[in-house]
Amino acid sequence: MPDSSLDELVLLRHGIAVARVEGRDAADRPLTQRGRRRTQAVMEALVAGGLRMDRLVTSPYVRALETAQIALQAGLAPVLDSDDRLCPGGPVAALLDDHSGSIALVGHEPDLGLLACDLLRLPPGSLRIRKAGLVQLRSRPGGWSLEALLRPGLLQGTRGI
Repeated sequence: MPDSSLDELVLLRHGIAVARVEGRDAADRPLTQRGRRRTQAVMEALVAGGLRMDRLVTSPYVRALETAQIALQAGLAPVLDSDDRLCPGGPVAALLDDHSGSIALVGHEPDLGLLACDLLRLPPGSLRIRKAGLVQLRSRPGGWSLEALLRPGLLQGTRGI
């Protein structure tokens, strides 16, 4: 398990993307219009609720990058970086040692859910993050605690959508 100086960690799954098409690189799939609207509503609700992070770090895949840009525009964090370790199947946990304070990682399932399970000492697969959903974790003496597991529909309801 990573030993980092992080205080808070948000694991944010990308929004709804266009369907896979044979012959098209999975990395190039953008968000759908519905995915953009839902992601924007979620980010606005999070920021209105007071969530702020020091930094956003995203997978370079188009759907994750678009999700992170929406989060940046909504004011979730002032800085956005891209990191290949957030690509599907990448060593996501290795990112934690590179950061301090509070960060939001924007990426893919099952990687983000597996990281949350590892940090919380839960069996793999115990948590699933829905598209445009998130897990919020806080560092405590002795490990990490689950602050929130939010599905997008719950957050959308707070914005009247």
